[in-house]
Amino acid sequence: MKFLTQEEAKRVCDKTIAYSKADECQVSLSGNRTGNIRYANNAVSTAGLTEDTQLNVSVAFGKRVGTVTINEFDDKSLERAVRRAEEVARLAPENPEFLSAVGPQQYKATPTWNKRTADIDPEYRAEVAFRSIEAARKAKLQAAGFFDDRTAFSAHANSKGVFGYQELTNLGFTVTTRTEDGRGSGWAKRYANDAGKFDALEASNIAIEKAARSVDAKALEPGRYTVILEPDATSDMLSFMFGALDARQADEGRSYLSKKGGGNRVGEKLYDEQVNVWADPWNPEVPVLPWDGSSMLARERADIIKNGVVAGLDYTRFWAQKQGKRAIGRHGNIIMSGGSKSTAELIASTKKGVLVTRTWYIRMVDPQSQLLTGLTRDGTFYIENGKIKHPIKNFRFNESPVAMLNNIEELGKPTVVGGVNAGFQMLLPAMKVRDFNFTSLSDAV
Repeated sequence: MKFLTQEEAKRVCDKTIAYSKADECQVSLSGNRTGNIRYANNAVSTAGLTEDTQLNVSVAFGKRVGTVTINEFDDKSLERAVRRAEEVARLAPENPEFLSAVGPQQYKATPTWNKRTADIDPEYRAEVAFRSIEAARKAKLQAAGFFDDRTAFSAHANSKGVFGYQELTNLGFTVTTRTEDGRGSGWAKRYANDAGKFDALEASNIAIEKAARSVDAKALEPGRYTVILEPDATSDMLSFMFGALDARQADEGRSYLSKKGGGNRVGEKLYDEQVNVWADPWNPEVPVLPWDGSSMLARERADIIKNGVVAGLDYTRFWAQKQGKRAIGRHGNIIMSGGSKSTAELIASTKKGVLVTRTWYIRMVDPQSQLLTGLTRDGTFYIENGKIKHPIKNFRFNESPVAMLNNIEELGKPTVVGGVNAGFQMLLPAMKVRDFNFTSLSDAV
C-alpha cells in the first residue's frame, strides 16, 4: 500500500470537504501497515501483514450529525460518502451536547516516526521469534510470544480551516516462558517507538530467568506486605486511576476525584509528595500525536499531579464550556517521575518484602475509592535481607492505586510501559510500597 504524503492527504481532505453541503464537515484520514509474528511451544504459528487506509467523514446540520467511513478515494466514492453522511445527519436526532468544530489549530510536530521501525520487514520479525525461541530451547523451557510493528499516517481537517498530518511508528512484544512441567513461569513485555531501543533477546532472557526461578513456589500467608512492583506490574493498576482523570465524572460525583457536596478535588493533596505526574506529547520516549483525535484540539504539556497534589483534569470541549474552563486536547501519554535505582537496587534495600513482576485480571471493585482486585502472575518472589530468597505462590490482592501512591517508600527508574485499560502510553517507575494488601492465595502459575 502506498501511504499518502501530506500533500496527497490534504488534497483528499479538501476535495471531500468541498463536496459537502452541510453546515460543517470534518474529515479524518488514516493509513496503517501492521506486521506481526506469533509463536508457541517454541515454534512459529502465524505471521502476517495487514494494510488499510480509511477515510471518516462527519457532517452536521445544526446539531444533527451523520458519519460515514470508506476505503475508496476516487471522486465518485468521496462524493457518495459525503451525500450518505448528509442523509444520515438529516435523519439523526439532535445531539444536545453538540459543539461546532474548532477553528485553526497550531500543531507542533512530535517525534512519533522512526525510520528503523518503519524499515521492519518479515526477516526482522522472524529474527525476533528465532532469538526468543532459541534462548528458551537452550534453557530447556517453552516460549510463547507475539511481536507486532506498525507504520502509519494520520490526517484530519475540517471546513473551518483545520488541517493536521503526521506519520508514526511503534512496536510491541510480549513473551511468556514456562518450564516443561508447567511449575515455573516468567513473562516480559516491551513497547517502543524506536526499534533501535528494542532487544528481543534481552526481554526473552528476563522471562527465562523468572521462569527458572519461580519453580517450587512456597505459600506465604496473605496479609499486608512491603512490595516492590516492577513497572509492568503497576501499569495496569495505575491506568485505571489515570483513566478516571475526567472532570465531568468528578464534577458529577462518579469518581474518586469527586468532592462531597459537588465539584472536584483539583488542588487537594491525595498522594505522597514523591508523586509527580504529567502529560507531554513531545517526550521522545512516549511521543503521541500533537492533537486529540476526538476534538481536534492541540495537545499541550500538562501537569496532572504535582508533589502529591491533583493539578489538573481532562475537560471535553462541552464540559469545559459548561464549567467555564479552558479545554485542551486530551492526554495521550502519562509520565511519572522516579529515581535512579533499578529494581535490583530496590530489592537490595529491602529487609523483608515481596517482588511482584506482573499483575493480571484486574477488575474495578469501587470507583469511588479506585479499589481494584486482581492477581499476581508469572514470577512472584519473597525478599529477605536484600535478596530474593525463594519463589512464592501467587496472590489475589485488593488494593487501590490511590492508597498505593500514599504508601510509597521509594521510586525506581522510569521505564516505557503500556496501559491497556486506559489506552495510554506511559513512562512509569518501579515502586517500593508498604502495606500492600494480599487477600488470598492463588493456584495460578
